[in-house]
Amino acid sequence: MKRLFLPTILIVLFYFQSNAQGRELPVDTVVTTQHSVVINGTSIDYTAKTGTQPVWDENGDPIASLHYTYYTRNNVKDRAARPLLISFNGGPGSGSVWMHLAYTGPRILNIDDEGYPVQPYGVKENPYSVLDVTDVVYVNPANTGYSRTIPESGEKVDRKKFFGINADIKYLAEWLNTFVTRNNRWRSPKYLIGESYGGPRVMGLSLELQNAQWMYLNGVILVSPADYKIIRNSGPVAEAMNLPYYTAAAWHHKALPSALQNKDLLEILPESEEYTINTLIPALAKGGFIPNTERTAVAEKMAYYSGLEAKDILDQNLSVPTSFFWKNLLKEKGGYTVGRLDSRYLGMDKQLMGMQPDYNSEITSWLHSFTPAINYYLQEELKFKTDIKYNMFGPVRPWDNSDENTRENLRQAMAQNPYLNVLVQSGYYDGATTYFNAKYLMWQVDPSGRMKDRFSFKGYRSGHMMYLRKEDLQKANDDIREFIKNTQANGKSAKY
Repeated sequence: MKRLFLPTILIVLFYFQSNAQGRELPVDTVVTTQHSVVINGTSIDYTAKTGTQPVWDENGDPIASLHYTYYTRNNVKDRAARPLLISFNGGPGSGSVWMHLAYTGPRILNIDDEGYPVQPYGVKENPYSVLDVTDVVYVNPANTGYSRTIPESGEKVDRKKFFGINADIKYLAEWLNTFVTRNNRWRSPKYLIGESYGGPRVMGLSLELQNAQWMYLNGVILVSPADYKIIRNSGPVAEAMNLPYYTAAAWHHKALPSALQNKDLLEILPESEEYTINTLIPALAKGGFIPNTERTAVAEKMAYYSGLEAKDILDQNLSVPTSFFWKNLLKEKGGYTVGRLDSRYLGMDKQLMGMQPDYNSEITSWLHSFTPAINYYLQEELKFKTDIKYNMFGPVRPWDNSDENTRENLRQAMAQNPYLNVLVQSGYYDGATTYFNAKYLMWQVDPSGRMKDRFSFKGYRSGHMMYLRKEDLQKANDDIREFIKNTQANGKSAKY
């Protein structure tokens, strides 16, 4: 026991000494603690390492220090054969707190079964964590969580190295090379998981790790992925793709006509999807030249599938912004707004009329529980003591979105690596990165269709963070387990 804990004590002493002159973290440090958790009825002992690791420049000098938390199952006979799951959240600018403390990790928020905050705030065991089948590391990119650039601010910070989609991918790939080397994980099967903006991040990393670090993956998991080829563009496809989400959210709130409302959600979504692809996109493509009779028929059908009024749809030329939907779906049904990232959540605005809600009801609910939980957990359970503020959302803007090509990055990585498979996970009630956009992203990665058997899609009856709902927490983790099991090499050569 002395040999196990002495390094931890020394590191903590060094940690406090290094902070004696100011509120800053050491560039390179780690604190190790021991824990156990019951997962699917089996007690599992594990080691938690939480610390900082530098980002190096071309001269070998540290230009940032990234905070991470790394979980490994104890008493594993063959660590090389055990998978490693590398987890990122999105934003850009978001810490890794969300999936860390609510999805795949060994501890989850103290929330109710639908995901709403419960006091006292804190954490509890996660009985569905994937730690039984894979080790996991949660990474905070620069200026998120406890991670910081060096220096933290000022003109000396070279923002071009960190705060843009391609810069982000490049330095994180280099950082992962160091992490994998330090922790002796080169032989392990490796998986990336990214939520929201973390989706394009890990799509880009899949190719950067291969081409610049010579690190090959077994899988990429996209959780509620942001598809910027759609989100940042207008036009018939982008405008039409929201309709199946409208159908799902309206069904949840019992706002659809009885012919749809009386059916199960999964019975009606294929119908809404088919209408979107085969009728709505062509209709919107006609713009102002669509015949009036067709325009009226489309508005009435959109109203049927969305719960909105046909007149409101006509007034907006058949192109209904998501913000209008969130504001007006329930205007005559209690006067509530519905959430952006999870439309199960309700909000109350100052006035009923308007084009968008006053606030996002779901994010205020989540920050209730996530913020106190991550601060308590890291400091009191994992013993990582610091006065540094944990950035739930950090200062990373302006963010360079130019030359975003992560769809093609993923396609190239898959073409070069026969082992690489993709799992897409989305909540039906997510109005920011909708489930149908996620399907469309999946369809568009490989236009040839020759790799479509290496993609799989899983949908859940919740929102952006579908894992907040207990039923979906279990199902989504089981889906990851199955994905990891099915993408092991098992002695098969990497060849076509």
